Amino acid sequence: MSLTLYFLRHGETTASRQGGYCGTLDVELTPEGRQMASDFAAAYKTIPWTAVFVSPMRRTIATAKPLCEAAGMEMQLRDGLKEIAYGKWEGKSPEEVDRDFHDEYIRWLNDPGWNSPTGGEKGVDIARRSFAVIDEIERSCDAGNVLVVSHKATIRIMLCLLLGIDVGRFRDRIGMQVASVSIVEYGTRGPLLKVLGDRSHLSEQLRHLPGN
Repeated sequence: MSLTLYFLRHGETTASRQGGYCGTLDVELTPEGRQMASDFAAAYKTIPWTAVFVSPMRRTIATAKPLCEAAGMEMQLRDGLKEIAYGKWEGKSPEEVDRDFHDEYIRWLNDPGWNSPTGGEKGVDIARRSFAVIDEIERSCDAGNVLVVSHKATIRIMLCLLLGIDVGRFRDRIGMQVASVSIVEYGTRGPLLKVLGDRSHLSEQLRHLPGN
């Protein structure tokens, strides 16, 4: 059996619905977000899980909890899986950031790999800390199914690293809706992307919520 990584973005929050920048803000799931977590658990509980690694934020823990309870797994919390720190942009809309931090915002949009939100993290910083978790998984789980519950930017950056995509293009090359699952399988030629951003486990109503 090969190693297979399942990357799950957390369920809906008020921030994901409204579109503001939310990294270190420790927001809760909405009722719809909690239902997304339950739907994921119902669809994936029968997979023979080897381990579950989770960002230690309330929205990710709440997303992982139904699956862990259904499958009898213990979640392993890792700071390296946290979302990008947006610094002074936390809680602001893109329009507000463009108005208040225009020059830094334009630099970040052009290359978020090597430019950070004001007082926040560069993409390469997230790559360094998140891939330390991937390295831990590769060393401790050389085979089996491993669930990684994390955040929009962080998952996109981890996928870029695994697939050989420039980290500075993570916002331009990979989409990642709430409660979506992406699957990477390790083979003889390295990581292979099998599924990107799947949400077929969600009800049609949840799949079509605005702002995700």
